Amino acid sequence: MTTQQETRPSAATKPARWAADTVTTMREGARLRLDYSARSLWSVDRTIADIRREAAPYAAVKTVLRGFGAYAGEVIVRRTGGEWWASGGDHWVRTPDGRFWDPMEEARRCYTGDGSLRLLCRDASRT
Repeated sequence: MTTQQETRPSAATKPARWAADTVTTMREGARLRLDYSARSLWSVDRTIADIRREAAPYAAVKTVLRGFGAYAGEVIVRRTGGEWWASGGDHWVRTPDGRFWDPMEEARRCYTGDGSLRLLCRDASRT
């Protein structure tokens, strides 16, 4: 008899690692505890707004924003039972209702003042 082990799709490998790295970095560097809750995305949006106010060039914060986007994607995956999809180096979350979400792009939009990872999660979690 073989046992079936539940594994995450390979598309989740990179964004899950980026999210975990962001959790660790924020805990150690910014003393910000991220717990994969929808509520924690308030703090992420605020942190991105703080970075924007410092007027750092996008190129300097691109990797940080990718991590925040991956973290938001992981929040959505865990809340909805969705899964990561990847193509051509881009990553999206597909929720069980078939909709696709781009949390990395939303993090970039947050940086330009036009987005919110908290609101993305709220919208993605609606059934």
